[in-house]
Amino acid sequence: MNALDAKTATTDRPSCDLDSTSSADSTSSAAYRHGERAFRRIKQLIGGHIALSVLTLAVAAVLHGHTSLVTPAVWIRGALVAAGGVVLALCAARAARGSRGAYRRLRILSAVTLAALVAIVSVPGTLPGWMKVEQGACGLALVATVAILNSRAVRQTFTCSPAGTARS
Repeated sequence: MNALDAKTATTDRPSCDLDSTSSADSTSSAAYRHGERAFRRIKQLIGGHIALSVLTLAVAAVLHGHTSLVTPAVWIRGALVAAGGVVLALCAARAARGSRGAYRRLRILSAVTLAALVAIVSVPGTLPGWMKVEQGACGLALVATVAILNSRAVRQTFTCSPAGTARS
């Protein structure tokens, strides 16, 4: 592909560069600032989710001799939730830099993770009580994350102009 083909290929795609706001357009500048604040909050919520998950694994390690408190499900669920939190954090970091794909993945993954947390916590006998409380706290962080991600202001941050037109 030569330079002309590359230029044509990029102008035919929708323009979604979050950094392209001009100082003359105060509306998009305000939307961009709101998006920055929203993603700062999202990263904090996901960071709290990860910290709580890692702390849970540490508590499970300390209580490993108490088979009624630390079941195999605690280890499996704890590790999956912590790993899922890391994936959410990676998507949030990329979305905060303007990646529409990462934003879309973050919206889907956070909603699916929240649904899984609700399902696990609501089924009796799946986890010890202390772990259900921890999962509920992680769920609250995800509720806030999903709400922010699906807010109109954040969605508008990732709205593209039609192909071939530039965003001012």
